[in-house]
Amino acid sequence: MNRPRPSHGVLDPLLRLLFPALMLLLLNGCSSIGYYNQLAGGQLQLLRGRTPVAQVAADPSRDPTLRAHLLQSQQARSFASQHLHLPDNRSYRLYVDIGRPYVVWNVFATPEFSLSPQTHCFPIAGCVAYRGYYSQGAARGEAALQKQQGMDVAIGGVEAYSTLGWFDDPIISSMMQWGDERLATLIFHELAHQRFYVKDDTEFNESYATFVEQEGTRQWRTYRALPPLNNTELRQRDQFTQLVLDTRKRLEQLYALPLPAEQMRQRKVQEFERMRRDYRQLRDSQWAGSTRYDAWINAPLNNARLLPFGLYDQWVPAFAELFKQVNGDWLAFFLAVEKLGRLPADQRKAALIKLPDAFAGQPVAAPVQ
Repeated sequence: MNRPRPSHGVLDPLLRLLFPALMLLLLNGCSSIGYYNQLAGGQLQLLRGRTPVAQVAADPSRDPTLRAHLLQSQQARSFASQHLHLPDNRSYRLYVDIGRPYVVWNVFATPEFSLSPQTHCFPIAGCVAYRGYYSQGAARGEAALQKQQGMDVAIGGVEAYSTLGWFDDPIISSMMQWGDERLATLIFHELAHQRFYVKDDTEFNESYATFVEQEGTRQWRTYRALPPLNNTELRQRDQFTQLVLDTRKRLEQLYALPLPAEQMRQRKVQEFERMRRDYRQLRDSQWAGSTRYDAWINAPLNNARLLPFGLYDQWVPAFAELFKQVNGDWLAFFLAVEKLGRLPADQRKAALIKLPDAFAGQPVAAPVQ
C-alpha cells in the first residue's frame, strides 16, 4: 500500500535514553516498567542481530538482490560522511533481518474533539506524541485501551529509526522494500539526527533532517551524473499534505466552538467527508487519476491519523535559506543550525519564521559563528 510518507526517525528519543532511563524508572517504581522492558528487549534484539554489511554482501548464500542493494547503500553511506559531513561511524554499515514488515508500531491518540496528541515524556529526550511498540499485538492492545477511554487512536508502522548515535544503527530488512535512492535518503535523514537534535522540538528536528535529506539527495544524484528528480511525486505528496493540513485547521476551528457533543460529532464527520471529496477532485483533475493515496483516504479517519502530517516539512524552506546564506557550506550550515537549536523555543520559532524572507534579495551572508 502506498503511504503518505515513509515512516522513520520519530522513535529515536525513546531509544536514546533507553538503558539509563530504564534503570531510573526501576528505582522510582514506575508503573510503566512493562513498556520499557519491551523497548529494551526490542532494541537488544536489533543489537544482537546485526552483521556487517560487507560480510552479508560477500556471502554467496545470500539473495543476490539484497547483496546488490546493500552494496549500493554503502556508496551512499560513504558519500554522507565524506561530502555531507555527517557522522562517520558504524551506523548503516551494519544489517539486521527482523523478519517482519515494520521494526516498530507507533500508537497515536487524541481526545475526540481535539488535535492535541496524548504526549509521553521522558528524561533527557523530552516529550513525544506517541508510544512505540516492537510488537504489533502490543500496539493494538494499547490502541484498544485508548479507544475504551474515548480517544481517537491510530497505529502507524515504522520501517526505520535512529538512536541518535547511542548505538550503531543498522540497515533493517524492513527498509529493503525501498529503492536504492530512497534508502540513501533515509541514511542522510537519520545521520542528520545523529549530528544534531533538539529536545522537545519535533518540527525543528524533522524539518532540519528533511532538508539535509533533500539537499543531500540532490548532491548525491549530481555526484553520480544523474539528471534531477522528476518532481511529480513530490508535488503530489506536498499537495496531499496540504490537503490534510487544511482539514486540520478547519477541525481546530470547529473544536473551539461551544457546540453540544452530538452536533460536534456530526460536523467532525462532515469535515472528513469534505477531505475525501477534495482529495478525489485533486486526484482526478491534476494527477491523471493516480491512486497512490486512495487506500489511506478511504480508511477510517479520525484526529489521530492526522497527527504526523506537517512534522517533516514545516521549516524546510527556512533551512534551505540558511544553507543558501552560507554558500552551501555544510560545516557552516551545521554551525548555524546548532546556533538556532540553542535558542529558547519561542525565539527559535520566531527566527525560523523570519528566515525565508529575511535575506530575500540580499547578498549571501558569511557563515554563522
